[in-house]
Amino acid sequence: MQQLNAAEIRQGLEALQVTGSVLYIAAHPDDENTRLLTYLAREKKLRTGYLSLTRGDGGQNLIGNEQAELLGLIRTQELLAARRIDGAEQFFTRANDFGFSKNPEESFRIWEKGKILGDVVWVIRNFRPDVIITRFPEDSRAGHGHHSGSAILAREAFTAAGDPKQFPEQLAFVKPWQAKRIVWNTFNFGGNNTTSEDQLKIDVGLYNPLFGKSYGELAAESRSSHRSQGFGSAMQRGSGYEYFTPVAGAEAKGDLFSDIDLTLGRLSKGAAVQKLLAEITRNYDVADPSKSIPKLLELKVMVNDLPFKHQALDDLILSCAGIWLESAALNQTYALGEEVDVRVQAIVRPGSGFSLPVEVTEVLSGASFNLKPNVLASQDRSIAPKDIAITQPYWLEQKHGIGTFNVDDLHKIGMAENKPAVAALFKIRVGDHVIEKSLPVVYKYTDQVKGEIYQPLVIAPPVTATLSEKAFIFNGNAEKKVVATLRGFKENVSGMIRPVVPTGWKVSPEQLQFTLGRKGEERNVEFTVTPAGSVASGTLSLKVVVDGKTYDKGLHEINYDHIPAQTLFPLAAANVNRVSLVVGGKRIGYIAGAGDLIPESLRQIGYQVELLNANQVITQDLSKFDAIVTGVRLYNVSDQARVMQPKLMNYVENGGTLLVQYNVNAPLRIDNMGPYPFRLSRDRVTEEDAAVTFLAPQHPVLNVPNKITKDDFNGWVQERGLYFVTDTDQRYTPLFSMHDAGEPARNGSLIVADYGKGRYIYTGISFFRQLPAGVPGAYRLFVNLISRRN
Repeated sequence: MQQLNAAEIRQGLEALQVTGSVLYIAAHPDDENTRLLTYLAREKKLRTGYLSLTRGDGGQNLIGNEQAELLGLIRTQELLAARRIDGAEQFFTRANDFGFSKNPEESFRIWEKGKILGDVVWVIRNFRPDVIITRFPEDSRAGHGHHSGSAILAREAFTAAGDPKQFPEQLAFVKPWQAKRIVWNTFNFGGNNTTSEDQLKIDVGLYNPLFGKSYGELAAESRSSHRSQGFGSAMQRGSGYEYFTPVAGAEAKGDLFSDIDLTLGRLSKGAAVQKLLAEITRNYDVADPSKSIPKLLELKVMVNDLPFKHQALDDLILSCAGIWLESAALNQTYALGEEVDVRVQAIVRPGSGFSLPVEVTEVLSGASFNLKPNVLASQDRSIAPKDIAITQPYWLEQKHGIGTFNVDDLHKIGMAENKPAVAALFKIRVGDHVIEKSLPVVYKYTDQVKGEIYQPLVIAPPVTATLSEKAFIFNGNAEKKVVATLRGFKENVSGMIRPVVPTGWKVSPEQLQFTLGRKGEERNVEFTVTPAGSVASGTLSLKVVVDGKTYDKGLHEINYDHIPAQTLFPLAAANVNRVSLVVGGKRIGYIAGAGDLIPESLRQIGYQVELLNANQVITQDLSKFDAIVTGVRLYNVSDQARVMQPKLMNYVENGGTLLVQYNVNAPLRIDNMGPYPFRLSRDRVTEEDAAVTFLAPQHPVLNVPNKITKDDFNGWVQERGLYFVTDTDQRYTPLFSMHDAGEPARNGSLIVADYGKGRYIYTGISFFRQLPAGVPGAYRLFVNLISRRN
C-alpha cells in the first residue's frame, strides 16, 4: 500500500475540492504530452486521463529484442510508470500497432474503424471528461496514419458519446456523455510548428513547492519512463507554454475550462462540503496530519451518498493515521487450483492528534487485528481464491489479427492491465467508521543489492511447454531436432506431452511421459520433426496432459529493472516452414545493436554465430568470419561505433562481407557507415505485400547460392523495410525498387558495393522482423547476402 507523505496529503486535500476531468487522446505510448498532463493533474488537480489507441506493439525496441506483443507489454508498463509520476490515469483501445501507417485510411481499414471508435466512445462514457484534448491534427502534419487517425476518432467519438443512438449496447452499463469541447494541443517539434500566438495558450511551466519541482521537471521524469523508445528527457525549468485550437463543441474563452464549473458546486450539498473541506485544508498540520482525521471522518459521512472522490478520501484518512496494509504471497507463482500462502500485515503509526482505536480485518484470509500504536501485526494464512484464471494479459488471451485484439468482455476494454490475480479486501474500523480498501496480493522479497522488491503474483498452468523458437525453418525434407522446455508450477506433477505437426509431417516420438518433482523444476524434451507430403508450412503445437486435463501454454518472462516482471503464457506453438535453401559460408560474427533475434535465427539454419563486442572487433583477427553482421541501429546506440568502423572497413577491403542492418537517420554516432557516401532518409515501405522490382537481377547476391525470385517476397510481415538510403554514391548497386500504393519508387532498400576484395551491404529491409517470423524468402535472401564473395 502506497503511503502518502505530508506534502502529498496536502495536495490530495486540495484535489478533493476539484470536480472536473480531462481526457487526452493520441495513438501510441510516448505520444502523450507529459508536461501538459502533469500540469492538469498536479496544478489544476483535475481527474486526468490519457487514452492511447495502441500499446506501441509495432515500434522499435532500444533495450532488448522483444517485438510485437512482447514490446507492447513493456510499453504498457512504461506508460503506467509515467502515469504514477505525472498523476494521470491510463487507458487503451483494442487497436493493435501494426507498424508505421502513412495515412488514416489505411489505419482504419486494418483496425476496423467502427470497432475502435466504439472503444473510444466507451472510454469517454466511463471517464466522463469535461474537455477532450488531441495530440495531433487530422491531416498529414500528424506524420503518421495512426496519429491523424487518433484525432479523427477523437472528434467523431466526441459527438457519438453523447448520442444514445450510437453504440446503444453500451447503455446497459453507462449513460451518454457529452463533453463541453474538444481541442487540439498544437506543437512545435520535428521541424513542424503548428502553434501561433492567436491560439489559446497556457503557461504550464509552474513550480510546485509541495513537490519541490516544476511541472517541466516532473514531466521529464515521466517521459523518461519510455526507456524502450529511448526518450530520456532533460528537465525543463521556467515558463513553458502549451497552445490549443478548437476542434468541436463550445469554443474556450481564455481558459480550457471556461464555462465549466470545476468546483463542488456541481454536487448537491456542495456548498456544505466545500465549507468543511476548506476548513480541513486551512487547519491541516503538515507536522501532524492525524489532527485532520476527525474532520475527514465527518466529511466521509457527509459525502456518503454523493458522486465524490471516495477512494481518494479514504486513502487520505489512512495516510493521515499512518495506517499501512499489505497482503504478500510467500511465493511468486502458484498453479491453478493451489492454495496461496499469504502474510497479512498491518500497522498504525498515529500522531498526537489521533487517539481512535483501529481494528483491521482482511476478508479473504480471515486475518484480524486490534492494532496497537506503532506495533506491526502479522499473520500467515492460506487462501483458496474462487474462479481464478491464469494471469494472462487480457488482450492476449485470444488469437488476434493484424489490426485489433480480441476482447469479448466489454468491461475490460479501456483497461491498462488486468485486475489483480488475487485481491485482499481490508476492512479498517477507525472509531465508529469503517473504510474498505482493496489491495492486490503481491509477491515480495528482499534482494541482496536492491533491497525490498515487489512483483506481481503469477497464477500458472500446472505445467508449461515452451518451444525454443517462435518459428522453425526446415531445409527441404531434412529432419530437425525440436526442443521444448517443460516447467512445473507445483510439486510432484507428472503427465504426457504430445506434439501436433502439419498434415503429412512426421514426429518422433509421438508422445513422451514426464515427471517434475519440485515446483519450478525444468526439463528439456526433444522431438524429431520431418517434413513430408505436400504441405509446406503450418503450425507445430504442443499438448500437455496432467490429471486428465489438457494444457497448451508456453511460458515467457520479461524482466527489466524499470518495470514489474511480466509473465505470460502464449500458446505452445510455432510456425514451421519448409524451404529450399542452400547455405553459403559457416561462421558469422554478429555485433549487437539495439536488440534483435537475428543470431538465433541464423543458428537455427546451421550457422555458427559469435557475438562480438567492441573490444573483440578491434583486437581480434576478423578474417575467420565468412561475414560480419551489425544488429539493428548499431550506429545509433553504440558509442564504440566510431572506433570499430576502421577495423570493419579493413575487414571488407581484405575480402570479408559486411552486412549493416537498418539505422535511423538521427542521431548517428558516425557520419559514414560505408566505404562510399550515402545518406539515410525516412523513406519506408509499410505494405508488406508491396510489389518488388529487381533492378540488378544478375547480381551475384540475387543468384548465389540461392536464386532469388519475386516469390521470395511472399508472406512477409508488417512491412518491407524502413529508413531506406538515398543520395548513394554511384559505386553502390541498388538491388530492388518498391513502393507503397500511390507513392514513387523507392530504390534504397538494399545497396551493395565491392570494396577491395570484399563486399559491403547496407539494407533497410526489415530482416529483424522477417527471420524470427520464419519467412522463407527472407531467409534465402539473407543467406545470399552473408555468403562469402566468390
